[in-house]
Amino acid sequence: MIALVLALGSSLAYGCADFLGGLGARKAHVLRTVLIAAPASLAVELLLWPFLGASFSAGAIGWGAASGVASAAAFALLYRTLAIGPMNVLSPVTALVSAALPVAVGLLQGEHLGIAGWAGLPLALLAVVLVSAGGGTGSARASRTALLLALGAGTAIALQLIFLHQAPSNSGVAPLIVGRAVSSAVTLAAAGLMRHRLGPERPAYAMSAAAGALDSAANLLFLLAARSGDLAVVAVITALYPAGTVLLARGVLAERVHRGQLLGLGTAALAVSLLALT
Repeated sequence: MIALVLALGSSLAYGCADFLGGLGARKAHVLRTVLIAAPASLAVELLLWPFLGASFSAGAIGWGAASGVASAAAFALLYRTLAIGPMNVLSPVTALVSAALPVAVGLLQGEHLGIAGWAGLPLALLAVVLVSAGGGTGSARASRTALLLALGAGTAIALQLIFLHQAPSNSGVAPLIVGRAVSSAVTLAAAGLMRHRLGPERPAYAMSAAAGALDSAANLLFLLAARSGDLAVVAVITALYPAGTVLLARGVLAERVHRGQLLGLGTAALAVSLLALT
């Protein structure tokens, strides 16, 4: 139950971070937003160091660095995917892959689920797809390149979670610090290479920094959840993060919640209830 609550907190924090990051990037190139969010995220993790501890063993550094590379790749592939579109087709593909791969890894590593768990997992995967889908007509078809990018983005997100889970359980926040430092360095290098294409517009600094802080909170909650529960359950609950984004967009921006997304929210609630019984 503790792992489930932590995973739900991680999902909510990821959803809020995406919402704020999206708003912060509306008036400026997304890399400018990330250049604010990434240091803020790293600062939060460094502040947590004295309270939660950090053991920089070879395993913590290696898996943390791998998660950082995966995080940077996920960012690049995801935004390239959404730029090509159609979002209502590609977003569910990315979300499903990012949820399904950690579930498969957890089960292959010998995690055991009860009857309620086996019923809840497919429902949760269905909820991820429904909630992340937009309200498009569905008439637009995704190109092969776009589908491959969507699969790549989902795989990169999944690998980030899997690598964090593989880090030693006694390493504290070391994997998060290493991962954030690596992903920040990769992002900074990308921004340097693309500096002539970033434009003069400035991002929303406070909103971007808040997004980075929330992303750190989400990573920490996922790490704690994965250390106290099954990866298969924790990953699929965490992957429900689009629900938080959808609800915030409805409450703050008065955006319409589409019928399929409402069905997805209901399915998510049922799935979480079943997984709580495992």
